[in-house]
Amino acid sequence: MIKKTIADITPFTAGDDTLIREVLHPKNEGVPMAYSLAHAELESGKASLPHRLLDRSEVYIILDGEGTAYVDGQAAVLRTGDVLFIPAGAEQYLDNTGTATIRFLCIVDPAWSKDTEIV
Repeated sequence: MIKKTIADITPFTAGDDTLIREVLHPKNEGVPMAYSLAHAELESGKASLPHRLLDRSEVYIILDGEGTAYVDGQAAVLRTGDVLFIPAGAEQYLDNTGTATIRFLCIVDPAWSKDTEIV
């Protein structure tokens, strides 16, 4: 069993300019899992940089806030409770159009790897 508290995880700024806390990753946890899980934040009025995950699909689960996601030129308005699937290789970015920080979980399958992300 692995238990973590998101607030206790040291954040870092990802290549797409999103604040990330890596919650679970098979390379860090030493457990056999095919995906990685991160907690992400983007301040009001900011947008992440367009990027692609070459051979990995991604799921966003919106915890708080609102914004517009752009995936291969298609826009989707996201609010608390929404789930978004992003296919592997799709160009993506998120624009926080709300008045508060948007917080969301990112599930990447197979697990995220810096060498497969193009910003």
